[in-house]
Amino acid sequence: MFVARFTVEFIRPVPLAPLIVSSRVIRPGRRVQLVEATLTAEGGLVARAMALRIRVHEGIDLPPEAGGPAETLAPPDTVASVRLVPVDWENFGDALDTRPLIGGLTEPGPSVAWIRLLVPVVKDEEPTPLQRVLVAADCGNGISSVVDIHRYLFINPDLTVYQHRPAAGEWIGLDARTRLERHGSGLAEAALFDQRGRLGRSLQSLYVDER
Repeated sequence: MFVARFTVEFIRPVPLAPLIVSSRVIRPGRRVQLVEATLTAEGGLVARAMALRIRVHEGIDLPPEAGGPAETLAPPDTVASVRLVPVDWENFGDALDTRPLIGGLTEPGPSVAWIRLLVPVVKDEEPTPLQRVLVAADCGNGISSVVDIHRYLFINPDLTVYQHRPAAGEWIGLDARTRLERHGSGLAEAALFDQRGRLGRSLQSLYVDER
């Protein structure tokens, strides 16, 4: 089964404490399945996810796919690495190698960047293609911020990722854009690709406020 859609809702901040993961198939099927997972810590729910899985076909005769954005972008090994969150505190960006191609992490506006994991999600386990995609997709609002991170909050309480094929390789690219509204919400969206081309899209709702 192939994970075609993954949605996670962040219920509350995840503490630096032992975490318990549980999962169940809530819609079994030979062609389409729906799987639910929960993450609890210190006796409380901190995140809930839903994955839509579609059967992997042996092969369907389809016309050739059009070229993706990666064909016109510089490969990651030709771009300098920068810190994802350029502020003076430790954060998850320290676990990532981020290489902006268009725009900059300290420049407001849309951005295109390559991102790869520097550490495994689970100790001693090689990250899966899905894990690499989800981690990179969660950075969409960060790399395309339109306001000063020192003055404003733009936190995503959820993340939805659609894939039409599995990622290849360790580098995941994002072509991201953020839109904010004065009433306190926003939306970040990104085209997702690898060095072969397009592979999906991500969406993040945003809670917006002044610090």
